[in-house]
Amino acid sequence: MGKLYNFLYPIFNACLKVHKAEWAEPVPEEPVIFLANHLGAVGPMYMAVTFPLRTNVAIWCNEGMMEEKMIVDYVRHDWWWKPESKLAPFYSATIPYIAKAIVPKVLRSAPTIPVFRDARIMSTMRASLKALKEGKHIVIFPERPDGHDSHAEHLQMGWLNLVTMYQRATGKNIKMIPIYIDVEARLFRVKPAITADPDLPLQDQEAHIERYIAAGIRNQL
Repeated sequence: MGKLYNFLYPIFNACLKVHKAEWAEPVPEEPVIFLANHLGAVGPMYMAVTFPLRTNVAIWCNEGMMEEKMIVDYVRHDWWWKPESKLAPFYSATIPYIAKAIVPKVLRSAPTIPVFRDARIMSTMRASLKALKEGKHIVIFPERPDGHDSHAEHLQMGWLNLVTMYQRATGKNIKMIPIYIDVEARLFRVKPAITADPDLPLQDQEAHIERYIAAGIRNQL
């Protein structure tokens, strides 16, 4: 954790509502992949600040949020406000620049792993594998935004390659654990884990795993 993150932590911790976790299974001792609902910008904040295992996680974060040269365009296209709003032009002219001044510095100071959308994705995967081998849990937000406060039915599943990489590197079958961040109930609802069958091709299991994770992060398990 960086100095800026540690300085801001008490402020974020006091402002966020969800602090307790409801575990469907015992707290994992081995590294796992947690997959959570996004809640806009708030989901990652909860996992970094108030999640009970926050000191031992590495959180995937889109490169567009971590780089000053990219964040203005990223915010304008990431559904931070309703495009039909009368104030949309004002939001577009102000919010991205406020975010540019603050957000990248905070995220680079937090326990994040940049997620790239090009050939550099392998650096994301290698950094994630390194974190897992060091005993850290990986946190991923697989929902695909398709509007203000809404997400597509299907999840982003490119992260699933990390399961294969971890199995090849360690000989172990990593658990994937869905989390529903329930702001209304002020709970992290940590669902039962799912694992891939090492005797079957992972691509043949992807649809089943996606359905399970989607149900978990939408509190439908």
